[in-house]
Amino acid sequence: MDGLSHIQSIVTFAWWIALDLSVLLYILLDGADLGAGVFSLFVRDHHERGAIMSAMAGTWDANETWLIVAGGVLFGTFPFVYGSAFSYLMVPLALALWGMITRALSLEFRHLAETPWQRFSDVCFGVSSLVVAFFGGMAVGAILQGFPLTNTPGTVPTYVGGALRFISPFSIWTGIAAVLAVALSGVLFIRARFEHGEPIREQAARWTGTIFYLALAAVAITVVINAVIFPWAANKWFGSHFWVWGLVLLAVVFVAFKMREASRQDRDVAAILWFNLAVAIMAVAMMVTVYPWIVPGTWTIYAGASPAVSLVTFTLTMGGFFPVMLVYNAYQIWVFRARITALAAYH
Repeated sequence: MDGLSHIQSIVTFAWWIALDLSVLLYILLDGADLGAGVFSLFVRDHHERGAIMSAMAGTWDANETWLIVAGGVLFGTFPFVYGSAFSYLMVPLALALWGMITRALSLEFRHLAETPWQRFSDVCFGVSSLVVAFFGGMAVGAILQGFPLTNTPGTVPTYVGGALRFISPFSIWTGIAAVLAVALSGVLFIRARFEHGEPIREQAARWTGTIFYLALAAVAITVVINAVIFPWAANKWFGSHFWVWGLVLLAVVFVAFKMREASRQDRDVAAILWFNLAVAIMAVAMMVTVYPWIVPGTWTIYAGASPAVSLVTFTLTMGGFFPVMLVYNAYQIWVFRARITALAAYH
């Protein structure tokens, strides 16, 4: 497989799974934080906005670490993909990075500021959450479209194209869909973190139904667009195993409505778990659809893999990091599991 031995190809495949797992965990965990930030733009009470930040104060940094892990895996295992993809996505990733830095500053320094500056911090927190979600979604859509590379014998292929090539109707749509998805995750998070009877929790509950159907429609539209514009998706979905993909679709719909049922019954943790299961099923389905590509039409996971010595060294160095991160994340979530009230904004 593109010059790799059998063992090397297995290790490469395992790191591709680890990369996808890291991205999925980031979406599931920090997606809720981003969605809560987007929701905060529509919260009028000053202390409730502060309470939203307090609700994630103990876990947001660990949640974002999974994005760093994903970047490290991409750099260490797929350096050719890392170099060309980051050149292609320089603008949206730079804007997303700005959003992450701004969110961090808002979260860490809001309680140290005077009231007028706290309101400014609230706006920065909400807008930066929206920016991260939108441009992160755009980056995913742009990756699915692929990008051109140089084809000079004896040299490493590099990105050929302008800084704004990532912009397309499809990538704009995936940015919008990402905002809807994190908004749903955010309102579920707020419902699970605030005490029953809190006004902000009631507001989130009123939002849940509308955002649920908007997000479900966004998923359906995205699937149709993928089937229409990407032959690699249509060939798998409508090939000889079309019935398997039909079962996957039914599973997603079933899990989504189980999430809706749980939210109606105020079973907040169950609603979050059903939502995460729906996202995980769709993520695995997309992984299977894309395989063996890591960037469809541009890089396969084997062509973009690191040379053998670097691959083995990276595996020996980083292989034990994942269980440590999982335990750390689980411990933080358990410690900060209790519900809070708007009084938390007073620090």
